[in-house]
Amino acid sequence: MKTTVTSRHFKASEKLKDYASGEVGNLGRYIDNIVDCDIVLSYDVRQNKTVEVSVHVKGDTLVASDTSDNFYKSVDKSVAKLQKQAQKLKEKQLVRH
Repeated sequence: MKTTVTSRHFKASEKLKDYASGEVGNLGRYIDNIVDCDIVLSYDVRQNKTVEVSVHVKGDTLVASDTSDNFYKSVDKSVAKLQKQAQKLKEKQLVRH
């Protein structure tokens, strides 16, 4: 799976980029056919930290975002949302077959 990590309005540390990539990489346990993933880390004027994750799966796209005071919390919450979406997609695919 190809993962792209982009930071807006700040320079993200390698540790943060690796953490985000690793957490999103664990989604492979829940769903097959992941083509690529885009992670956008944003820092705004009010010191809110937002993480937007788009996972492109063969035939579909899963998107989740979260805003909090900590990037690591936002990554964890976004990945949890994606896990739920991935499980629903997997169930939907099983029903079709």
